[in-house]
Amino acid sequence: MSSVSLKVVAAELWFLPVRTRVPLKFGLETLTEVTCARVRLVVEDAAGRSAAGWGETPLSVQWVWPGGLAYGERLEALREMCRRLARAWPGFDSAGHALEVGHDFLEHRLPEVWRELNAGRPAGEAMPWLAALVCASAFDLALHDACGEALGHPVYETYGAAFLRRDLASFLQPAADRAGEVTFAGRFPSDFFRERRCDRLMAWHLVGGLDPVEADDGVGGEPDDGHPVVLSDWIVRDGLKALKVKLRGNDAEWDWERLVRVGRVAVAHDVLWLTADFNCTVTDPEYVTAILDRLRDEEPRLFGMLLYVEQPFPYELDEHPIAVHAVSARRPLFLDESAHDWRQVRRGRKLGWTGVALKTCKTQTGALLALCWARAHGMTLMVQDLTNPMLAQIPHLLLAAHAPTIAGVETNAMQFYPEASAPEAVVHPGLYRRRDGRVDLTTIRGSGFGMRVAEIRRSLPPPG
Repeated sequence: MSSVSLKVVAAELWFLPVRTRVPLKFGLETLTEVTCARVRLVVEDAAGRSAAGWGETPLSVQWVWPGGLAYGERLEALREMCRRLARAWPGFDSAGHALEVGHDFLEHRLPEVWRELNAGRPAGEAMPWLAALVCASAFDLALHDACGEALGHPVYETYGAAFLRRDLASFLQPAADRAGEVTFAGRFPSDFFRERRCDRLMAWHLVGGLDPVEADDGVGGEPDDGHPVVLSDWIVRDGLKALKVKLRGNDAEWDWERLVRVGRVAVAHDVLWLTADFNCTVTDPEYVTAILDRLRDEEPRLFGMLLYVEQPFPYELDEHPIAVHAVSARRPLFLDESAHDWRQVRRGRKLGWTGVALKTCKTQTGALLALCWARAHGMTLMVQDLTNPMLAQIPHLLLAAHAPTIAGVETNAMQFYPEASAPEAVVHPGLYRRRDGRVDLTTIRGSGFGMRVAEIRRSLPPPG
């Protein structure tokens, strides 16, 4: 049995504000700024030896908590949740590997902190669970980084029997219809990874709802900062081969025209793949199937390029148990916002979803367990971005480097705030600029997530 017995003894928190160079529209909201939560956790083993780890996550207000309250109120609630977590982590009574301690925190302590924050808030103003997970993720990432540092290994080398006391049966249960076939006993996350880390990943570019597709789309005020603005210029400069198209989900004709227009630009520039993201605004599967069928009949080349469809339907599957088999019969259908954890992935599979978009912003612990559950049940994987800058980019890309995704990784921070990551890019240039349609992870090395924080010259503001 593993002797790893780590506990968190200290936590520090910083808030790093970032402004976008161009607006990012998704769903019903538009993002022009974001605050990143950066965390440093210190862990100790049973002998009193300590190690520190780092984690970071954009507190993407519009994504985790759409509509309702004013932006400022939602952001402050997220910041307060982070402060409460910074007080909750030191001394949390669980010891072991980061996966084990992280799981215990997510199962037992995080729901308590979330309920305490929401106590007395009207139902319409309560923080969603997805927002709580995003706040928790910076701490959870720091925990995994610290674990790797303490053990002297890249953290992905520690997700096996040599370092974990508990196998996956301690965390996961198979779907009822596969109970006799799928077993997690004696299995560990490392059993579900790629055979080798992939250091060059195909990069998916995000075509936001306000992004100019062609030169005559400009409305004035576009930045003149040396980076492209128009889609065709991005494709040429970065050698892009994969485009994710943000759609509205409540305007079928606009969605059709946007998808076809982007698709034709893609064909003209030898792009290989497209995906459509309806951003959770659809409530009837027929909305999606009608567009897919029309694409198949009128634009068969574009239909062939459409690798998968991402999360057309509302976040909470328990509140919106929509059967989606008609969509997934036409194209692979991936859970994103709904995939809070492996239990929701299990729920989605029953409703007809066939794939999972993993995100480190819902915690490294949760992403790993969802990866294992999905692969054990034959579901397809993708790793999706939360427009991750700075340190947040590193665990994000590492997850995709170890997860057998359907094709590469989404990475778009370089589109919306490239200068935010300038200090990190000095140490890791291949992570923050796409070349030949790929990102390059070869500079990630060493213990933990291999961030090499000591080499990054970033001045931090006062702790938050």
